[in-house]
Amino acid sequence: MVLATKRIGACQARLFALQSIPRPAADTIPGHVATTPAYSSLDQSALDGVGDGVGAAYWRQYGLQNFLFFCDLGNVFIMVALWLESPLIFSWQATALLIFQTLFTIDLAGAVVSGHHWIGGTEYMFDSHIPLAIRLLSLFHVVTPALLLWAIWRLGYDPRAWKLQTLTAWIVVPINYFWRPQFDVNWARGPFSREQHAMPGLVYLLGYLVVVPAVVYFPTQRILMWLTRRWRASQGDSGQGCSVAP
Repeated sequence: MVLATKRIGACQARLFALQSIPRPAADTIPGHVATTPAYSSLDQSALDGVGDGVGAAYWRQYGLQNFLFFCDLGNVFIMVALWLESPLIFSWQATALLIFQTLFTIDLAGAVVSGHHWIGGTEYMFDSHIPLAIRLLSLFHVVTPALLLWAIWRLGYDPRAWKLQTLTAWIVVPINYFWRPQFDVNWARGPFSREQHAMPGLVYLLGYLVVVPAVVYFPTQRILMWLTRRWRASQGDSGQGCSVAP
């Protein structure tokens, strides 16, 4: 996994190449698109070199546990989804990330405009003790929601996504709880990177693993399925993108 995470930086470069791919024809299987060579014009070794550099910089700054944040895991999965043009992987990551990345963007924009953090979670973006280059790399949070929505519009939404993300949370969050708990990765010990003391830790962990899938992942899925059907209807059910995968 560590080797894969070092290639996170290549993901955004591949996005621009993918955008040039023609949209699916009318006879495309709903929710799936015939693969088209997207990166033949790109220097693969150069992209991997950029990804290696980004991953190494993150590792030095934050430590290995940082790669278990859902947003950073998401970069790896999104990179794979771009390679495979996979509606399942894009849907999986949209279920996991759309709400939180959007809140990140709102808080960051609010802090830039007003000087106040309306929600919280982006204070580190203004921390002069963190190198500017590292903080700028975190702007991928701003790009991710638009990328995921565009991918779902183009490839369709796969309803298995929320179950896959729930399983991911059930695996990753307990690791975050027990391994390097002082970093509170994915809020495994408490919201907003602060350990909570209102209840026993294991009770909080169990509640997290039940409540987050119920109030975040499943509602996000319902919204994305609704949006996908709306997009599909607006195109006259032409089969061009916007399909709910079977």
